[in-house]
Amino acid sequence: MMSTSKKYLLMQIRHDPEVCAEEYQCFLKHCGLAASELDVFNIYQHTEFEAEVLDGYAALLVGGASEANVLKPEKYAFVNPAVRLLKHCADVSFPVFASCYGFQLAVLALGGEITNNPDCHETGTVPLTLATAAVDDPLFNGIPDQFEAVSVHQQSAKVLPAGCTLLVDTSKCLHSFRVTGKPFWAFQFHPEVDRQTLVARLTRYKERYTSDAVALNAVLDNAAETPESNSLPRRFIMWLETAGPASS
Repeated sequence: MMSTSKKYLLMQIRHDPEVCAEEYQCFLKHCGLAASELDVFNIYQHTEFEAEVLDGYAALLVGGASEANVLKPEKYAFVNPAVRLLKHCADVSFPVFASCYGFQLAVLALGGEITNNPDCHETGTVPLTLATAAVDDPLFNGIPDQFEAVSVHQQSAKVLPAGCTLLVDTSKCLHSFRVTGKPFWAFQFHPEVDRQTLVARLTRYKERYTSDAVALNAVLDNAAETPESNSLPRRFIMWLETAGPASS
């Protein structure tokens, strides 16, 4: 486990206590942090908040969501405050590592568009392809041109927001970008989730993400290990601890 003098904040968008705890442990594990180094801010419990929530923290980590939809701010009151917070982070170069739902919030914060397109749904472990710019990216440098990652999403982005650099995509949608020149990365896939956690999570939410038991078993049978993807959270922390935003 990495030892660091900094503290980090995980913004959670979940209300099931077991999944909240599971996600927290995933970020601890793959970031290489101790529990004393990672606090949680659950926006189901704080639907109104400002940038002051970041005070005292070195970076913001954003997780996924079991049911919340970024396209329904009228139902999920925390969507607009979360979008404003991520826009603030981009504006002031506050470090961000945003996964899945966090990716979608980031796209909206940066003026992009999220769509609900059934053709873009990807569930399980999926093969991803690096964009040309990823070769020089501090997080993706050294990652193979093609690698597997956990992906479970029902909304997606097809057009890169302005002022961003494409890092990873599939034929269906964008999967990762960086705000150009800033310490802000977003991932439609789940770098913090490994195969074991995927199996447990899909089994728990099988009605939401798979049509029936046959479909669930097909996804689970084809699930692969995802070591390259799972190295990204730790790479982010190590980059902040060593080079950091000044080297961006």
